[in-house]
Amino acid sequence: MRSLPDAGVPTDKPPLSVRSRRVGDNRQRPLRAHDLLEAALRRAKRRDFADRSFVRPLEHLLTACNEEADLSAFGVRALRMDVMRCLRNLLHFDAMEDACPSLTARPIPAPLFITGMPRSGTTFLHRLILQDPGTAGPRLLQLVYPYALSASPFRSALRKRLVSMQLAVFRLLARELNALHPVAVDAPEECTDITAQVFQSSRFESMYRVPSYNSWLERSGFLGAYRFHRRFLQHLDAQLPGRRWILKSPDHLFGLDDLRQVYPDARLVFVHRDPVRVLASVAKLTEVLRRPFARRVDRHEIGRQVSASWLAGAHNMCELASRRDAPLHLHYRQIVTSPLDAVRALYRYADMVLTAEAEERMRRWLRSGTNATRPRRSYRLADFGLDPHLLRERFAPYTDTFGVESEYFEGEAGTRARA
Repeated sequence: MRSLPDAGVPTDKPPLSVRSRRVGDNRQRPLRAHDLLEAALRRAKRRDFADRSFVRPLEHLLTACNEEADLSAFGVRALRMDVMRCLRNLLHFDAMEDACPSLTARPIPAPLFITGMPRSGTTFLHRLILQDPGTAGPRLLQLVYPYALSASPFRSALRKRLVSMQLAVFRLLARELNALHPVAVDAPEECTDITAQVFQSSRFESMYRVPSYNSWLERSGFLGAYRFHRRFLQHLDAQLPGRRWILKSPDHLFGLDDLRQVYPDARLVFVHRDPVRVLASVAKLTEVLRRPFARRVDRHEIGRQVSASWLAGAHNMCELASRRDAPLHLHYRQIVTSPLDAVRALYRYADMVLTAEAEERMRRWLRSGTNATRPRRSYRLADFGLDPHLLRERFAPYTDTFGVESEYFEGEAGTRARA
């Protein structure tokens, strides 16, 4: 279950009525799955997709975007470009598998998934581990062009330039993004951008107001998303084999059973942090991501959404804690104060060997400007209609179960969080 009602929201405040505005009200033609599929097939000069299981998720997403997201004219164009990019990649995979059918039989042994509370140091830990040349993680460029790194030098450079230009434009539209979550063309990124390519991803919830799509996703599960996730890694792994895959996303918490079904030998790492400390930052990131695409953004609705969502995520972590195959548990303070000790614990748990070369690379990265601490910023819970006292009460089962340190002091002007 992805969401629970009104976590941390004063109960004497009536719920906001659902606002639905069709794209047609904005004199935009609604995006339809059939039209986009036909356009993608014409461009690729292919008759059909090898696997059409993504079509129904795409239809649910487009219906929600057309009717609920209140997209601006730019938002409609951006959504269309995003969908077409995903369809292009699916057709490219089909063509590659036609040429090399053994791709889909390629093993992805014991991948390691880093998940847990958002804004808890998962990005920092992920990027630190990937300094080890024996590991691999999907880079932003590969999420846009999965075969960019194996293309000719000219084509690879061109695609890298295109993605860099797109990032520059988005930074102009969402000026606070880099302070919340730095993005770069060569940087590792989250698995939500993999599963988005079959339109079964919480990424869309962050970018658009799509409650009916979210509800459908909760009911239908993520099995198809993780099957594609494995297929995506098989294509990347074929280009640079022999490394251990290190994946990261807090949103894995909402599909753990499906993840285990597709990756029965996966290793899980849960990272914990005080949810009251981080939720304002999570809500702010959602606001920043939505603003370029929507005509209007409701902060209080975002606050209700993110608090309920991560209350469900915390509940999922508590449920898994008692299982025999319980994951490794790390805490935010442990990661940021003794990062190499946290890495050593993770390597022991995952049966990985931390070589002298890998450790030296990690030390250099920790000393480098790449890892420079960003200025801390303040985001107020009250701006998103959230009450710290109620949040503290609602999240108590989670913080008590894992001994999560309280970072937020009642009466503090705001909360500050580092991703």
